[in-house]
Amino acid sequence: MHLSRIRVAVNTIPTTWGVHPVLGHWLGHDISSYAVFMGLGVATGIGVYLYEARQHHRLGERGILIAIGSLIGGTIGAKLLEWSIHLRFVFDHLHDWPALLSGRTIVGGFIGGTIGVMVTKRLLKITDKRGNFFAPGIALGVAIGRIGCFLRGCCYGKPTTLPWGVDFGDHIARHPTQLYESLFMLIMFGMIQHWKKRPNLRPGQLFNWLMIAYFIYRFFVEFIKVEPVSYGGLTVFQYISVLVLLYLTRTTWMKWLKPKPAAQ
Repeated sequence: MHLSRIRVAVNTIPTTWGVHPVLGHWLGHDISSYAVFMGLGVATGIGVYLYEARQHHRLGERGILIAIGSLIGGTIGAKLLEWSIHLRFVFDHLHDWPALLSGRTIVGGFIGGTIGVMVTKRLLKITDKRGNFFAPGIALGVAIGRIGCFLRGCCYGKPTTLPWGVDFGDHIARHPTQLYESLFMLIMFGMIQHWKKRPNLRPGQLFNWLMIAYFIYRFFVEFIKVEPVSYGGLTVFQYISVLVLLYLTRTTWMKWLKPKPAAQ
């Protein structure tokens, strides 16, 4: 079985593909494990953000609107980047909206969500940084969402002889890259809980550290994922990771060179 478009159109994957693609049935419809865990991931991420903001007395109406802006931006970004990478698939399925809407990429979600927050803050004229409130929710939400990818069998890895290789339906043991990312983000969640106790923590610093760590991870994990290779033997996501890391590194150093603002 060759599923070069498996990540693009989840609903076109054969029902035999995946570890446990269907959790059950309700009113004659399949309950997709992918949809359930993605929904749980998003809900958890938003819930943790609201909790963190409330703990610091920074929730209010504006805090909720920022969360909504992040969700809208992340949803749009996850789709737009996916479509831009697979334009031919989009053109071939212009009349198949379920297929077009089924795929998304977390990289686009990160970028779109960040832009959504920036736009929302600009419209509301909010100048304070709230990235430290978003960081733990993002890490935990992604860790949960990737379980859905694992169960459905999307975003899988290359063949491996390691004992934990998983057969997603083609009788080939593959790297469970979804679980690798889930474990990585769980570790990041734990580290964030430790980092946020630092007395010299700057506003937005946890979010920057999380994004830098994630895109470094994403660059290297691409070598064992099934992704089309572009120029220089790298995938599109590796080039995007490099660009994002350059941007984040530059902005992080600029923030460190500035005097520390008042504590958030």
